[in-house]
Amino acid sequence: MTVTVRACGAARTVTGLSLLFETGRARLLVDCGMFQGPKTLKALNWEPFPYSPRDIDAVLLTHAHIDHSGLLPRLVKEGFRGQILATAPTVDLCGVMLPDSGHVQQMEVENLNRRNRRRGRAEVEPIYTSADAIAALRALRAVPMDRWLEVPGVPGVRARWWNAGHMLGSASIELEFAGDGAAPMRVLVSGDLGPDCSAFHRDPEGPAAIDHVFLESTYGDEDRPCVDQAARRDRLAGIVQDAAHPGGALLIPAFAVERTQEICWDLVTLMQSGRIPMAPIMVDSPLAIRATEIFLDHAAALEDGRSVKRALRSPLLQFTETVEQSRRIAEVEGFHIVIAGSGMCDAGRIRHHLKRWLWSPEATVLLTGFQAEGTLGRLLLEGKEEVRIQGETIRVRASIQEIRDYSGHADAPELAAWLKARGPVTGGVFLVHGEPPAMEALAARVAAEGLARPEQVILPVLDDAYDLAPATAPRRREVARRRPDPAQAGRPDWHNARAALLLAIEEAIERAPDEGARRAVMARLRGALDAG
Repeated sequence: MTVTVRACGAARTVTGLSLLFETGRARLLVDCGMFQGPKTLKALNWEPFPYSPRDIDAVLLTHAHIDHSGLLPRLVKEGFRGQILATAPTVDLCGVMLPDSGHVQQMEVENLNRRNRRRGRAEVEPIYTSADAIAALRALRAVPMDRWLEVPGVPGVRARWWNAGHMLGSASIELEFAGDGAAPMRVLVSGDLGPDCSAFHRDPEGPAAIDHVFLESTYGDEDRPCVDQAARRDRLAGIVQDAAHPGGALLIPAFAVERTQEICWDLVTLMQSGRIPMAPIMVDSPLAIRATEIFLDHAAALEDGRSVKRALRSPLLQFTETVEQSRRIAEVEGFHIVIAGSGMCDAGRIRHHLKRWLWSPEATVLLTGFQAEGTLGRLLLEGKEEVRIQGETIRVRASIQEIRDYSGHADAPELAAWLKARGPVTGGVFLVHGEPPAMEALAARVAAEGLARPEQVILPVLDDAYDLAPATAPRRREVARRRPDPAQAGRPDWHNARAALLLAIEEAIERAPDEGARRAVMARLRGALDAG
């Protein structure tokens, strides 16, 4: 059987994972993720798919995070009629995450169109709506872990889901392509792999003796010490104690699924044990509220499910679902904690809270996850003194803290160990879902540890295609059409440069000693614009 694979996302960037496998008789996708990060990268979500959705026979889903599942509603909207297969918790989580994503698309486009109307620009349509997402949910089918099944509509292909340890329901997916009178070819897509020290999940698992592996590389250039739950709570307790100013707030941008629930578990446990001050914990995210109910339903699948269940039902947690409830958080007196999405501060209710508090030295912002290049979270992490939120310049006087112990991703040694356990890998090791420095560092480690020869390790560019065969290095094939600027899309773009320029202009004008100097600065700027 001839098999071709195409990297349709998460190629030299962290988000948007999607792999297209073609056998000559059928086409299947593993994941169909949304691109997240800088606006140039997000623009890829509006680009035509590099295939016809009507020609896709099935989708296999590793987990529910939007950068792996977020374009499924658009796929269905544009003609996909097959089944989407995923573990039962992933199906349940998609049931709340995809409609929420559709709602976010609608809200963002409504705001953009208001600005476009004022500027005399054409209006735009959302990528999809919450109604489109609800329609897509009908295609989802739950599958068991650790059991082979024939992929519906894809003759000659079997699939098996393995625990990936990354989040509730997450899996690596093993594909077996029947051979034409020969041994079958086995391909493994890691999905996102969890760290060995995860408090929620078992360590990642998987098969051995694989022909080709697609391995995530988010933290491929990091070696983070394994921090157990007690040490993590110690670190969190110290941050909360330092943040607990009488009139202040601790803002925690957090991904609504998994990260929010884990942080709530730790905060409630620390408060109940008297290690941090009692304070209201506001969970300001409708998605996190609905995801929490799913976590309670699937608590038995977690390592310490009973303890998690007790914490998530604690009266210390105050869930604010409506916009009006969210606004009333501004009226809270005394120290309080706000957990809101999104984890990279690039959307969601956290931006409202940041806009209110970033200028205040009484506030603390605690970043708890990966911050992609060009996002507001990354700018705060890099120590920017001024940022722009919703067109407004805000001087950053809040304390910006980071805790890496909640990461849902394996680091470089853990990724290498996982790959070693899958060996011998006789074909290609494709590194995906990482920024170039992380991918290159992991590629060097894989070669140095003898896990694959250098020529076996491939760092695909967006829309690259390869022919796969058993026990054979992949062969790159020409691609007729590519989407725009795949190598640069994940990096800070002109939108980031414009924001930085506007901040610099404002600072130069403000620092001028008098009105004459300010007029001179503006005259030079006007001259430069006229000359251009």
